[in-house]
Amino acid sequence: MKKVINDAHAPNPIGSYNQGIVFNGFVFTSGQIPIDPDTGKIVEGDFKTRIRQVFKNIVAILDRADSNLSQVIKFTVFTIDMSRYADINDVFNEWLDEETAPARSLVSVTELPGGADIEIECIAIVK
Repeated sequence: MKKVINDAHAPNPIGSYNQGIVFNGFVFTSGQIPIDPDTGKIVEGDFKTRIRQVFKNIVAILDRADSNLSQVIKFTVFTIDMSRYADINDVFNEWLDEETAPARSLVSVTELPGGADIEIECIAIVK
């Protein structure tokens, strides 16, 4: 059975979707952009600060789904600027163990919702 996941510590969906879905032992998150759930606005600061906010949002969703970053098996990252690849790696390394990190795709796009420059989604295992 499909279970809908929504958590107050992650941004509210702005369309007909949910923050995450648990199905058959997996958590599928919607793409998260660097929105502060308290203000509903993209966080100020540099690019790495925005990526860290995305991770905070993902952690809140995973936590609500009884999972965590160590259970992630795949990240998909969307960016409008592929020259930021090193910054993306730096922040991923702050949150994940490089040796046991999950699979990841990084895709360059023209535009993201809300004027964001980074969006990340993941698939994780429920603990």
